[in-house]
Amino acid sequence: MPYAVDRLVFTPDDVDLSRSPLRQGLPFGSTYVLGAFNPGLAVLPGGNLLLMVRIAEALRQPMTGHVIRAIRWTAELGYGIVEWPLAGMDVSDPRVFALTGQANRQIGVTSLSWLLPVELTPDGLAVVAVHYDRAIGPRASWQEYGAEDARISRIGEAWYMTVCSVSAERHSTALYTSANAMDWDLQGMVLDHQNKDMLLFEGLIDGDFWALTRPMGSLYFLFPPDSPWRGGPSINLARSPDALHWKPVETGGIRARKAALASEKVGGGAQPVLTPDGWLVLYPGVEAGGTVGTYRTFWALLDAKDPTKTLRLEDQAAVLEPAPALTEPLKSQMYLDDVVFTTGLADGGDHWIALSGEADLACRVTHIPKSVFA
Repeated sequence: MPYAVDRLVFTPDDVDLSRSPLRQGLPFGSTYVLGAFNPGLAVLPGGNLLLMVRIAEALRQPMTGHVIRAIRWTAELGYGIVEWPLAGMDVSDPRVFALTGQANRQIGVTSLSWLLPVELTPDGLAVVAVHYDRAIGPRASWQEYGAEDARISRIGEAWYMTVCSVSAERHSTALYTSANAMDWDLQGMVLDHQNKDMLLFEGLIDGDFWALTRPMGSLYFLFPPDSPWRGGPSINLARSPDALHWKPVETGGIRARKAALASEKVGGGAQPVLTPDGWLVLYPGVEAGGTVGTYRTFWALLDAKDPTKTLRLEDQAAVLEPAPALTEPLKSQMYLDDVVFTTGLADGGDHWIALSGEADLACRVTHIPKSVFA
């Protein structure tokens, strides 16, 4: 549906790569911004908004001669280049390259992602400052290929940020904490291999931290033929006494329904926020087709005291659709379409301020009237 305020607020053209942390090891001009997207969102103590934008920085020439190259970070050498033989690689996806003929799928990434704090006005419509001095890059061996897709939640007087960490060791979730949403301390790994889209609820429930998670895998078991659910990536729940040690909640969360528009897969999007009606969850759902499918934003309402209970599930009509008109000026830079991925939510009074990644390329801000969720 159309909204009065719906625009791009930060794009690849807004990134000054001369200030990228990768300049510590790579020459300026050897890389470009593949995407500036999927921003975690926090409200700063003074009222401004803070985006933690994923900057996917890629080599201009990943393939040279008979090799394909990627950017890698190590504690000993910093940022550098690693090479593999091009023969036997599937390079059809611009985001990754895959080793063919293997029992287990193994991929490399064509970019390394780091996190850039971008400060906005309270309405989210204008950039106040870009804090390159507080950029977050890899800090551990299990982040050798980057830190991706931050999600931020304020709980009490502290901010908690989950980040997907990419390496050959494992594809894991890291936790960072901050007392001001600007200076972040890495607490370590909190979820192990391929558990993506972890989002902490913005508040404790009976003294415990709660989170949405999305375990990933290459194998899923069938639901019975008469079940309304489709197997595949879904939203699960977990709880923790300290935000560091997590136990899965055995009751299922949000699944993809066979009859829904989002029938292919679902995952966590924006951090759950507490409303008078319960926990509001905006999440991406995928319809099969095209390169990666069509990503739209849907919503659900979970019980305030027991979020295993879904009070309302809106998975037929999307609250946000991909918006090709917004990315038309960036058409020459696009490599995906049909994707909107909402990653942060802030209270704007009579509306919600939603921040999304648009086409894995740019940051989109939308003011969604609260009446939409009535």
